[in-house]
Amino acid sequence: MNTILAVETSCDDTSVSIISDRLIESNIISSQIDHSKLGGVVPEIASRAHQKNIIYIVESALSKSGKSINDLDAIAYTNGPGLLGSLLVGSTFAKSLGYALDVPLISVNHLKAHALSHTINNIEIKYPFISLLVSGGHTQIILVSSYSDMKIIGETRDDAVGEAFDKCAKILGLDYPGGPILDNLSEGGDSKKFPFPDTRVPDFDYSFSGIKTSFLYFIKSELEKNSKFIEQNINDICASIQSKLVSMLINKLILAVNKYDIKDISLCGGVAANSLLRSEMIKISKNKGLHLHIPVPEYCTDNAAMIANYASFMFKEKEFSGLDTIPFSKNIIG
Repeated sequence: MNTILAVETSCDDTSVSIISDRLIESNIISSQIDHSKLGGVVPEIASRAHQKNIIYIVESALSKSGKSINDLDAIAYTNGPGLLGSLLVGSTFAKSLGYALDVPLISVNHLKAHALSHTINNIEIKYPFISLLVSGGHTQIILVSSYSDMKIIGETRDDAVGEAFDKCAKILGLDYPGGPILDNLSEGGDSKKFPFPDTRVPDFDYSFSGIKTSFLYFIKSELEKNSKFIEQNINDICASIQSKLVSMLINKLILAVNKYDIKDISLCGGVAANSLLRSEMIKISKNKGLHLHIPVPEYCTDNAAMIANYASFMFKEKEFSGLDTIPFSKNIIG
């Protein structure tokens, strides 16, 4: 049996998980609520919060797992992509702990961990598969041939879809993070009431800046005619913009599935919790005879369990990192 402690600090949530033989023993997440009052994540505040919380979260994860610090066989951590200040807090802590315990270090790519998050707790993996990674910071279509062999075949050229959800919600005067609120308000709304244009980019890439601009001008124009337009049409507005964003995601995914003749697909990242996206993914998987894999909601958003899960594959192959490994912010797989 091998036991790994994993640290995840890529953005604004501090998370620590303990895994033993690919089974999660604990997964503690400390969310930072300060950002909701500021309308978005402030990197400096996020970094300071990680520094303040990380020791407490580590102690909580160890306590819940029933493990002691001397039971650890390796320390894993998110090395990127993410906010550099936040990543530095997690990586520095992990390196210090690994050095003190004299156990190996495992630096994990955040995107690869997301792509395999549906396999947490020793769930069977079927290769190859295509993963649709959607969150506030990432929108990518990833071809996964093995745990280590992944290739980004499509990605956003500007904003992530999660950011598009949040900014459209902000235009409507909704709180941050607005994506889940917009999703809830979409229930019962007419998704065809207000049509929005597609943003066309080649191959499997996405672009969400245009749809946000279109949405902004649409709302401004309608408010000039009727100051209560949002209030009177909130459910239909939310349903319409959500339907457009989800259709943009699905259309490119289908193109990729057809080109690579893939039978297994996965959905991961924070936006994977969106109710319409999940239902549409289920629908296309049934229509096309695909096997759909979606992690439980706890493992959709940034969490250390997915870092621990991916680290367990690396541990088996003795893919360890040194103290000189440098965190990175760019959205890369390699």
